[in-house]
Amino acid sequence: MKKIVFIALAASMLVACSEKTEYEQAVLEDMRQEKDVKDYKLSPETMARCVVDLSSHNMPGVLAFDPNRRAAYRSYTKMLTLSKAENPEEVLNELRNEFGSPKDLADAHANYTESMMNCFASLIMTTEEEAKEAKEAE
Repeated sequence: MKKIVFIALAASMLVACSEKTEYEQAVLEDMRQEKDVKDYKLSPETMARCVVDLSSHNMPGVLAFDPNRRAAYRSYTKMLTLSKAENPEEVLNELRNEFGSPKDLADAHANYTESMMNCFASLIMTTEEEAKEAKEAE
């Protein structure tokens, strides 16, 4: 019995990891296209990790293999790839249903945007501090 529970738990964790990985990839692709990331010479990978970490704090569910968190990762990924969809209007309607309402979809988008802005502020401040320290060391 313990083996069956362990196998089921391990399988659900792998699925959850793949959903989070897909979300991370969608965020990374978004960061590679983001003009401000290029202008401030920030690492898209660092920005993506930061945005995923911050936005995940405000997603439903507690752990990566929580069904609510897995659904949130899928929905956020779909939200980020909406512009690439063959039928964006249909996908937008699906997103409204997946998030529960148009307001909840807007809240999710706001969570993503706020996370991105907080990461920009944090990484730009860190970059400026490092440049200042390097200048003082000269």
